[in-house]
Amino acid sequence: MSEEIKKIEELEGFKNMRIVDNFYQTSSFFPMPTIEISTVDENGFTNIGSYSLCFPYYIAGKDYYAMVLECRNSSNTCKNLLKTGKCALNFITHEKKYFKEAVRLGFPGETPEEKMKDCLFTLVDGKRARENPNEKYPKIIKEAYQVFECTWVKELDNAQDDKIEEEYNGPYHDFNGITSKYGAHFILKIDNILMKNKYYDSIINGVSSYGFPMVPVDYGYRDSKNFWYSKFKRPISVPIPKNKGISLDSVKYAAGRIDPDVKFTDEACAMLVKVPRVFLNMVLKGCVEWAKENNVTLITEKEMKIINDKRSKEKNK
Repeated sequence: MSEEIKKIEELEGFKNMRIVDNFYQTSSFFPMPTIEISTVDENGFTNIGSYSLCFPYYIAGKDYYAMVLECRNSSNTCKNLLKTGKCALNFITHEKKYFKEAVRLGFPGETPEEKMKDCLFTLVDGKRARENPNEKYPKIIKEAYQVFECTWVKELDNAQDDKIEEEYNGPYHDFNGITSKYGAHFILKIDNILMKNKYYDSIINGVSSYGFPMVPVDYGYRDSKNFWYSKFKRPISVPIPKNKGISLDSVKYAAGRIDPDVKFTDEACAMLVKVPRVFLNMVLKGCVEWAKENNVTLITEKEMKIINDKRSKEKNK
């Protein structure tokens, strides 16, 4: 190989990696969450599968919030979602015994009954099951630090008619339902976020470095013998740059033009100077929306404190 070709391939210290199936595992280092997804069949039996390809999807500006799950369309998780459309995303902590169980539960080939026979985790009813005792919902994992109870939004991408098949030969959907010969995507509406007391208090009252759950980072299946993950270490905080805010006059100017029926005092505007300029209009619109819902025409420092507490309703409970 000539020196010139060698320099081109090195790419300033990089080398071009061939992209193959499961590229996030085989062609890269991609940190991911470790999630145990519990689903339920038509008879009410709960199955658990281990997943890392599950991420936030709708995060703002919609009528609901959602996650997206990517999975094999031959998996028990996929089959149960096609049957009942219900699941729970159980986030586990970093103990080796839990990750070892996640590896076992994530390995294909066993029936749900075989897999769940000696399951390490404790399964209990979630919020939906307790509120709707006549309906069948998947159990949740008691050892999880948080759980997202979800419902598949099957109407998206016209996936509501997808059925379980021995082999999927198309046509395929773009982003929801059966999306390829081997794969499926599910847009999962978040019905409830359930949080263990310690971490709930951290979010509501202010998170310190000791208030984070012990979250494992999964690197995926990287060789023929092992799954790899890293254990939790105490996180490090980095302050938001002080010079990235906007002036009080700029906030007052924008607030005065956001809505003719809702006004902001100077003290209320002062509480928004640290909002990045690109998000200011969105934040102001959110304040106006809250004000109209609560019959408020003048937003003062008092109202801003209520608005800024994103969990104010939960705290009042």
